[in-house]
Amino acid sequence: MKPCQTNRKLIAWLALDALDTRTAAALREHIALCGSCRRYWEEISRVKERLAVAKPTSDIQASKSFYQRVAEKLEAYGGYSIGENLTASIRGVILNWRLALPATVALLIAAFALVILWQPPRQAPSAPPEVQVTSAPGSESDLAPTLANYQMIAGQSLGKLDDVLTEQGNKALPPAPMYTASTFRLANPSF
Repeated sequence: MKPCQTNRKLIAWLALDALDTRTAAALREHIALCGSCRRYWEEISRVKERLAVAKPTSDIQASKSFYQRVAEKLEAYGGYSIGENLTASIRGVILNWRLALPATVALLIAAFALVILWQPPRQAPSAPPEVQVTSAPGSESDLAPTLANYQMIAGQSLGKLDDVLTEQGNKALPPAPMYTASTFRLANPSF
């Protein structure tokens, strides 16, 4: 019987005393109830004990065939060029969908942003053709004081605009109507 899939790594950590007390206590309760996890824990504990008892000796020497096999594998691995190693790495990343999906989405967003940013600037709609009103010389001051007339004169010359504004500012204002309470009552009979 195999141990519970979620507990395999935790059982190995428990055998090495690498778990915190709360997790270890919960796992020990599970091991007491689950026979397959208990057998796995006992097996891992025996391996740990055997490794603790084994003492490495310093007189161990690798054989000549070991060195030859390592050298052959290194030569075989070193034969790849940087481009081949890079291609193999990229192929490994592409095959891993957890990395490939976000990378693809990021590339699509970047491409979309580039398309939007590289569009030629839109030209503002051209202004309607201006109608040039010609008047007799010296009659600019006779024009009505409107924004359109001031723009027209400013388009001809800023000096002319200054002259027209000065002339219109020096003119006497027409008399304004005088309103009295009696005229107000006649205009509004509700009072």
